[in-house]
Amino acid sequence: MLGLGTLAKKVFGTPNDRKIKAARPLVEQINALEPEYEKLSDAGLIEKTEEFRKRALDGESLDSLLPEAFANCREAARRALGLRAFDVQLMGGIFLHQGNIAEMKTGEGKTLVATFPAYLNALTGKGVHIVTVNEYLAKRDSEWMGKVFGALGLTTGVAWGGMGEDNKRAAYACDITYATNNELGFDYLRDNMKSELDQIFQKHHNFAIVDEVDSILIDEARTPLIISGPAQDRSEMYQSIDEVIPELNPEHYTIDEKTRSVTFTDEGNEFIEALLQRKGFLEEGQSLYDPESTTVVHHLNNGLRAHTLFQKDKEYVVANGEVVLIDEFTGRMMQGRRLSDGLHQAIEAKEGLKIQPENTTLASVTFQNYFRLYDKLAGMTGTAATEAEEFMQIYGLGVVEVPTNRGVARQDDDDKVFRTAQEKYAAMIEEIRQAHERGQPVLVGTTSIEKSEMFSRMLTEIGIKHNVLNAREHEREAQIVSEAGRFGAVTIATNMAGRGTDIQLGGNVELKVLEAITEDPNLDPDDVRSRIEAEHEDEKKKVLEAGGLFVLASERHESRRIDNQLRGRSGRQGDPGRSAFFLSLEDDLMRIFGSDRLDRVLKTLGLKDGEAIEHPWVNKSLERAQAKVEGRNFDIRKQLLKFDDVMNDQRKVIFGQRREIMEAEDLHEITVDMRDEVVDDLLDQYLPEGTYADQWNTEGLYAACIEQLGLDVPVIDWCEEDGVDDEDVRERLIAASDKLLAEKKEAFGEENMRMVEKQLLLQAIDAKWRDHLVTLEHLRSVVGFRGYAQRDPLNEYKNEAFQLFEAMLDGLRAEVTQKLSLIRPLTDEERQQMVAQMAAQQQAMQAAARAAADESAQELGAAEAPAADQTPSDIDPNDPSTWGKPGRNDLCPCGSGKKYKHCHGKLN
Repeated sequence: MLGLGTLAKKVFGTPNDRKIKAARPLVEQINALEPEYEKLSDAGLIEKTEEFRKRALDGESLDSLLPEAFANCREAARRALGLRAFDVQLMGGIFLHQGNIAEMKTGEGKTLVATFPAYLNALTGKGVHIVTVNEYLAKRDSEWMGKVFGALGLTTGVAWGGMGEDNKRAAYACDITYATNNELGFDYLRDNMKSELDQIFQKHHNFAIVDEVDSILIDEARTPLIISGPAQDRSEMYQSIDEVIPELNPEHYTIDEKTRSVTFTDEGNEFIEALLQRKGFLEEGQSLYDPESTTVVHHLNNGLRAHTLFQKDKEYVVANGEVVLIDEFTGRMMQGRRLSDGLHQAIEAKEGLKIQPENTTLASVTFQNYFRLYDKLAGMTGTAATEAEEFMQIYGLGVVEVPTNRGVARQDDDDKVFRTAQEKYAAMIEEIRQAHERGQPVLVGTTSIEKSEMFSRMLTEIGIKHNVLNAREHEREAQIVSEAGRFGAVTIATNMAGRGTDIQLGGNVELKVLEAITEDPNLDPDDVRSRIEAEHEDEKKKVLEAGGLFVLASERHESRRIDNQLRGRSGRQGDPGRSAFFLSLEDDLMRIFGSDRLDRVLKTLGLKDGEAIEHPWVNKSLERAQAKVEGRNFDIRKQLLKFDDVMNDQRKVIFGQRREIMEAEDLHEITVDMRDEVVDDLLDQYLPEGTYADQWNTEGLYAACIEQLGLDVPVIDWCEEDGVDDEDVRERLIAASDKLLAEKKEAFGEENMRMVEKQLLLQAIDAKWRDHLVTLEHLRSVVGFRGYAQRDPLNEYKNEAFQLFEAMLDGLRAEVTQKLSLIRPLTDEERQQMVAQMAAQQQAMQAAARAAADESAQELGAAEAPAADQTPSDIDPNDPSTWGKPGRNDLCPCGSGKKYKHCHGKLN
């Protein structure tokens, strides 16, 4: 009997079916326009683009432009690449434009699919970013699909690490920009450290299409992108805290070796609090749980971990005065590898070594929060359905399974479960041998490099030639994958996600042609192609007769999606194929989910050595186990995101303020508002509301006015006048400050004063934000302890992060006001002194270089030492004949303060 859900689906169809049905009329409209666009000239396609662009800018919606734009793009792709998009590819493009994830099987042509929505959304002039998993694919796809966009009159760029600033700016200025997720994220962070608007790369976050979206938005979601720099020296803090740790007793903390964590007990908390107050780390009455204690507690936790969890000559060794970590798997020393977040420094303090500088976070963002910046987001992958809930909850992305162009003819075997790993490996080698004998290409999926090397050794022993695909350069990976479908090929791979290259039965014609021409450049390319195409057809026919690609997996991954990626490599475009998973009770997933009970059942059934249990129920049981693990991992990512969202809200405010400051012509109003608030804060502090004049701290206010406002005014006398209240004092202070700022503007000049205000504001924001990030990191690392006090760590983090943010803004206002009040232009005498000082430094460097050259020449037995230039005393700023030969980048000897090449050495 059918269940109610199954019955409803038979009557109404699944939600996915309804989406497919709704897209079909649009596909029919595009097909109906095809004859019209086939008649257009190449220039006519570009003219259509200009027409669409004008209509989009005039307010016509992209949805109404879709059929015509897709028809134009299909025709351009047909002419540029010889590829005519199938109906299902157009359908995939429609779903991407609508802001969904299009799940399309391997080999369905996702790279071409992305061109349709990218073209349509680029018509707004705000740019489209197409995201790939590695630089090789970004460069390959931009060059390949750039031909389509070029035929449509659009520009295509690619952003990659290491390219020049100007080239990268030009890449982002293109209509379509290909880049990796890492490069996009880092460029966003770098943009928000720039001081000029024209230096920014990413002007808009309009529309992004993420290829291998599950890999980028789920697998890498927990890894933040961090730009770091040297932190202030905290050596003394580490050493001081290290002296405290030995005073703790074992009852003051508990160690959990399984999770490698250590926590203070209630008794330990009380003891350490009293101890820190006695030693002056905490003020009297200050608790470990107060926001002000965050940094001290962070150092304390690191010190405790260093003493209890890290043993010398086990986790690390001391070599040449440095703490060198030991790899727990290989036992080798890991030179140059350091523990993060101050833990390495805590171990250095424990060992009494010189404490190396700690790096601090200058800017950071997670992929989750970066990609949520886009006005519209879409993604493509072969496997997303199992993570549909996470995509919807975190990113608001729906998942649509797009039908294949041809039906899937792959045979998926039930899982085979063996009792031991050794029996499983023996059975797999036998399967590979049988398939190899009949010429069927085999792709062996493993979960680690170690396992792939083990299979390689076993296959070598029985004389089967094979390729091993693991962490090598991407170009080599693409070649191995493309050849994995040849007759009799055996390929061992650790991970098949995001390779960007299809496994074509019989091999890849393009690569074969390229190899042949590379070997002998004198060959005629047309002759080579026709010969290789004929050979390819013969080989493909033999592979099809042998059963197509056989995917053989050695283990189930904890995520069904990874298994589906591997399985999906077989059965491309309606090709025949086969997939099988060989498991054992010793596999991680089986071991975690109750293999002991299953082992007893198998023994009771009398399962002999080398035999396997095979049943659909086993498959279902494993899928349920995988779903549990996926759910747990989702919960972890969701919790991490809740914490990161707190910082993200603050990040958006700060980065938004920076952008507004860079865009503004005149910031005088902002700095005046900041000054007014600082004055209000000073009056609240020294002339508190509701107090009498004789209770005011007028001397403190006088000192604060000199320090923070740069004003030496008779505040004490003002406060002693009859009938004067705090509002009168405020008005006089603001009037005096206005006068001071007006004098500064006069002295600097209006244009220079604007520049000074802008640079001061940006520098102060950046410095305060960097310090705030460090404080938030420390707060995050210790806030979990609030759970012991029956308080929700997330709520505590939100509240204290908000208080810290407010304190940061108060500090920002005070710092900008103080610097603006104290800054002044150099006098002529000071400018001359500075120029002379710089010239002296320059000449001292030249003298040192000459001395080094003389010494070098003497060592080499040179006949003559280099001739000495004039000494500083010989130089007359007004007589160029005394200057000798200044370097192009040296300061000009005339004393102007400019480089020689920009002054007397300027080329006319």
